[in-house]
Amino acid sequence: MGRPKAEIVLNESEREQLEAWMRRRKTAQALALRSRIILECATGVDSKVIAQRLSVSQQMVSKWRNRFAANRLDGLFDAPRSGAPRTIDDARVDAVIARTLETVPKNATHWSTRSMAREMGLSQTAVSRIWRAFGLQPHRQETFKLSTDPLFVDKVRDIVGLYLDPPLKAMVLCVDEKSQIQALDRTQPILPLAPGLPERRTHDYMRHGTTTLFAALDVATGEVIGELHRRHRSNEFLTFLRTIEANVPADLDIHLVMDNYGTHKTPKVRSWFARHPRFHVHFTPTSASWINQVERWFADLTEKQIRRGTHRSTRQLEQAIRDYLARYNDDPKPFAWTKSANEILASIERFCLRISNSPH
Repeated sequence: MGRPKAEIVLNESEREQLEAWMRRRKTAQALALRSRIILECATGVDSKVIAQRLSVSQQMVSKWRNRFAANRLDGLFDAPRSGAPRTIDDARVDAVIARTLETVPKNATHWSTRSMAREMGLSQTAVSRIWRAFGLQPHRQETFKLSTDPLFVDKVRDIVGLYLDPPLKAMVLCVDEKSQIQALDRTQPILPLAPGLPERRTHDYMRHGTTTLFAALDVATGEVIGELHRRHRSNEFLTFLRTIEANVPADLDIHLVMDNYGTHKTPKVRSWFARHPRFHVHFTPTSASWINQVERWFADLTEKQIRRGTHRSTRQLEQAIRDYLARYNDDPKPFAWTKSANEILASIERFCLRISNSPH
């Protein structure tokens, strides 16, 4: 006949508490499931049926039925786990966090795990665990620069609008030049990658000249129009504009997103734009290169081709860049712009509030 099942009869307060745990969003999922099991058991339904309804094992239903029958609501909580008790209470954890965020050591610009451990009378391992738990990394530092452009909001809305809702019968191109790309060669041969050893190269190098890459990224397809010049004056920029005009179908308008560099605004360039009305220029805010998508492509070029490349002449460097361009354009991939102008401006507002309240 099997072991007799414990009968579950709930009073009003127990039922209300179980239903609250089951519905409340912040309740741990395990406690919510146990509450549901007990509520089902109180209806007199067989454990096998309850197990099928809730997609759990029959043994699990029996376990929590018996635990509830023995200890009522307290029986639904996890029993204390075995192991050594905590030696660092919440107050000391709070003190470590506050000291990390609000102070600096007398002999350094930031805390290390060892200096904080000495300061707080803890082990280095304990400090490391606290910092990891709360995402604190005093050794790291990042830079930022806020734009002071008086038309910042208008320019952000204009350019983000082009990315998220491009005009019909038009091509949106992000344009910029990557100047002073150096052809570098190491003074001694590179030691190749080996099991257990990274690639190794000398810290010193020989320069063999520089070049400049003019690039226009099509935001819709990811394809890049590129052109190399040894200098980056307005004359070279005009040559690149003519290259863009030759590569874009004549029936499309061209919207150029570019920065405020001097060569983009000379009288020659302005006159050329006036004679070519299908070109529409959208200048990025000052100190806001992050909004120009071609800068992201330049970062990929640097990471994949330039930074670890060795070139014994400028011509060799330029050929390597042309080869990279050709391979990239065989299978281009556009960048996915996801943030609206309102989200960007709200994020910058929050950032400004944080730094305005900074004690430093």
